[in-house]
Formats: sequence, C-alpha cells, structure tokens
Amino acid sequence: MINIPKIRIGIVAVSRDCFPESLSVNRRKALAEAYRAQYDAADIYECPVCIVESEIQMMEALEDVKKAGCQALCVYLGNFGPEIAETLLAKYFDGPVMFCAAAEENIGVLSSSRGDAYCGMLNASYNLKLRGVKAYIPEYPVGDAAACARMIHEFLPVARAVYGLNHLKIISFGPRPLNFLACNAPIQQLYNLGVEIEENSELDLFEAFRKHEGDPRIPEVAADMAKELGDGNKKPEILPKLAQYELTLLDWIEAHKGSREYVAIAGKCWPAFQTQFGFVPCYVNSRLTGRGIPVSCEVDIYGALSEFIGTVVSQDAVTLLDINNTVPEDLYQEGIAGKYPYTLEDTFMGFHCGNTTTKKLAFCEMKYQLIMARSLPEEVTQGTLEGDILPGDITFFRLQSTADAKLNAYIAQGEVLPVPTHSFGSIGIFAIPEMGRFYRHVLIEHNFPHHGAVAFGHYGKAIYEVFKYLGVPVEDIGYNQPRGVRYPTENPFA
Repeated sequence: MINIPKIRIGIVAVSRDCFPESLSVNRRKALAEAYRAQYDAADIYECPVCIVESEIQMMEALEDVKKAGCQALCVYLGNFGPEIAETLLAKYFDGPVMFCAAAEENIGVLSSSRGDAYCGMLNASYNLKLRGVKAYIPEYPVGDAAACARMIHEFLPVARAVYGLNHLKIISFGPRPLNFLACNAPIQQLYNLGVEIEENSELDLFEAFRKHEGDPRIPEVAADMAKELGDGNKKPEILPKLAQYELTLLDWIEAHKGSREYVAIAGKCWPAFQTQFGFVPCYVNSRLTGRGIPVSCEVDIYGALSEFIGTVVSQDAVTLLDINNTVPEDLYQEGIAGKYPYTLEDTFMGFHCGNTTTKKLAFCEMKYQLIMARSLPEEVTQGTLEGDILPGDITFFRLQSTADAKLNAYIAQGEVLPVPTHSFGSIGIFAIPEMGRFYRHVLIEHNFPHHGAVAFGHYGKAIYEVFKYLGVPVEDIGYNQPRGVRYPTENPFA
C-alpha cells in the first residue's frame, strides 16, 4: 500500500515543579519500555531533552521532537503537570496531539511520591478548551505503563488520519452527472479540515488521456492487469485502453499534487465518459484504490475524503458503495434466516459498478457495465470489475458536509455475509444490527447521500475518534443504536 502516512509519535513527559521530577522521568522510561515490548519501537520517540516544567523547556522539547521527525505528539503527565506549559506544547506542535497520564503504581508511592496525574488531567483538559486547542484524550486516559502504551497505539490510526488530511489533495474531474445532486456538497469544509482541492474539467482529463496514446509503458501495465485478472479477464481487447487511462491518472497525480504528500481522486465515469473514452473506468479505479489511492465514482468528493480516512486508519484497501437495494425475501429465507442473527431489515446489498479491488472480491470478472449497456453500445461500457465482495467484518461510514456547510458523519459496524448475491457489479450482502432503524433515523433523517465508504474490518472506534478530532459535533455522528435505545426522531409508540 502506498499513499499512507507513516507516523512517529514523540512522547514528552511533563512535570509540575512542586512535584518530584523523578516521577515523570521514571514513568516516561517505563512507558517507552512498555510500548517497545508490545508494539513496533519505530512508532515512538522518547524525548530525552528535558521534563517540561516551564515554557522554556516546552520550546526545547518542541525543537527536539521536530528534529526527531515526529509527526504526532503524546503529552504524558508523569505527575500533576504544568497546565500552561503542557497545553502550549500542544498548541505549538504542528500535528495531532494526545494526552494521557500516569496512575499511581503501588501503596509505597502514596506516602511521599504521589503524582496526582489523575487530578492534573482535569486541568489539562480545561486549559486545552480555554486555548481552543484540539487534542485526543482516550476514553479513560490514566493508567500504568502498559495501559498508556495501549492508548498511544490506539492513537496511531487517529494520528495517521489527521496528519494525512492536513497533507491531502483531492483531485476531481468534471461536475457530477445530471440528476446526481446527491453527492454535491459545499467544499468549504475541505479547507477547514486542511484538505486542498483541485477541480478540473473532464476535457482536461480527456486531453491528457489522448496525449498518452502510444505510451511505451502501456504493454507492461496491460500485462499486469491480465495477470491480476487471470481467468476473469473477459474483455482482453480493452486492456490497452485501460492501461493508458491508469498511466494518465498516475502521471496527473505526480504532476499536480504539488506541495501535498497524499492524493485522492473524485472521478467522472458517466454519461459522456464511455462514448468519448471508449470504456468505463471502474477497473482502473479499483486498481488505484487497492494500492492506497482512493478513487470515488461520480465525482463524489466527500466520498473520496471518506475513503482516504478509511485507508489510512485501516492501512488497507477500502471501497465506495451504494447503499443500494433490499435483499429479496426468498434470498433471505434461503441463505440467511436461521443461519445468522439478523432480521430481513438488518440486511441490504452494497453495490457499485466495479470499483472494488480484486483483493476484496471472492471472485471477479472484468466485463461490461450492464446498466449503461441498456442505452449504449456494449463495446463502450467495458471496464467494470464484477464479483461478490469477500465475507467478513466491515465498517460502513461517511464524513459529509451539509448543504449549509456543516460537518456530519455516520459509522456503522457489521459484516458481509458469505451468501451468494445472484447479482452483478462489485456487490455484497451486508448485515448491520438494527440497520432498518439506522437507515431511517440516521441516513434519511440527516440527509446522507447513497454512497458510503467501506473499510474491511471493525474500525468504528478509531474512525469515531477521527471525526471527533476533526470537529464533527458528537451529536452529529450517527451510529446504529441498539434495540431499546431510541433515536430522537423515532416514534416512541411505534
């Protein structure tokens, strides 16, 4: 996987000057040792310059972690902590920051060497709010060395996402298709999140594509496509054009990402794309997404943003699917009822034309796009990737701007069932507990479009923390509430 930040977290211990400095020193050393024993030692950097008690020491620590190449910071309260210096440390650090604190080790420390970091965390959070500084604070932020090491490890995917967004450019091509306002949303929030956006005409893309005709790299890329598809290569004659298009996108990224480190694409795929390019781009989109460069369909800019978040959190390929159709009653009775703990309303089919990487499909065929072929010659609709999505845990989620430029989001965990879909496209039978209520009282009630990002695994905890860190109000992060917990808009007499 490419296009994913590699994060190193600098651990800076702080100390209030009326407490023993040795507490913070020894506890920082124990924390670093615990992390290295449990996780990858390269993830962290133990700042040895000083224990931060003052603003001068805070500046020295900042310079040290900067020289060490840290992209994220852990402010560790070894004791009560200096509330001004520690929060200025978070304010001046250019990157995601977390706070955690040391628990008392044993009875022996209580008589003379108590740290009171449990108390200090309260003042730290209060001062962060006063200064308007964002920071990640774990669910229970006080613990022994092993517990704090776990907190830092859980911060890693959050830090990757926040850092990645601050260094991301989304490249879009063309306006959304006619009658497709659902994925249209104000881009102001992208800038608020630190994301850069480059909007291009599809004519610019078509010009670049034509300039790649005869590119000497085409045969090698086409051969790689054929190898990946294997027996699923049902339209071999279209591979050179698809390879030409893939090279066009990759070269565009290199020429246009500018000062940004990471890229996502919101691409055009219909209605004129097929007739002018002579194919549909789905398979190419799947290949780039499978390598860590998310490509959303139908110029869905916030879909691409969501995919990128899922990619950097999971460090794995994601996909973007329509929350598409119900599971027929006969299919439910034949393949699900009595075998899995889901009602019919808990299930639905997630579908898109063919943008899901081969790595996440149980089987695949590269062929033509059935829906488009109903109104166009079949030969210009070639290039989709069809197959049932691999069964397993998933997280369905989206970050979105509302029409009045406010952020909202949703997250729901569930699974793809190992049940044949009997359908076309990149598709799977999804099961999410209480999906029917979630569908009505989150997706419909809060006006989310039909596209949702899918991460392959349960990443709801980390994604929720990402959304909080980004400033999405917690009341605007929807989730599938369990039975017995009523949504605000749910009829209590239903």
